[in-house]
Amino acid sequence: MKPFSTKGAFSWFELLTSDIEGAKKFYGELFGWSFKKADNVDFDYNVVSLNGQEMAGIMDIKHCGDNKIPPHWGNYITVHDIRATLQKAQKLGANVIVEITPIPKVGDFAIIQDPQGAVISMIEYKMVSE
Repeated sequence: MKPFSTKGAFSWFELLTSDIEGAKKFYGELFGWSFKKADNVDFDYNVVSLNGQEMAGIMDIKHCGDNKIPPHWGNYITVHDIRATLQKAQKLGANVIVEITPIPKVGDFAIIQDPQGAVISMIEYKMVSE
């Protein structure tokens, strides 16, 4: 399975934290992850890799705009038509937490809350290179 192109697959994971360097030290030592700064955003975003395979990101939680959110891991599900998927989610009872937002050189994402209250992100990749 190719998660960046398979509809419905978990494809990316993201840690929102108030201590990027501490998180990099912890997870780097614990799991052997490596990190590099992303060049497609204008804030400190670190791409996480394992054995050369990019799989996650780490960013400062302050970019979420709400200081009440605790540090946490989030995840992204691949979709092929983010607008249609977001509309379907709303028809099924989801609340939109973050409207469709572009990520330069990556694609568009949105964040929803399901009817039970769980939050999940969806992403439509523009350029897939798996």
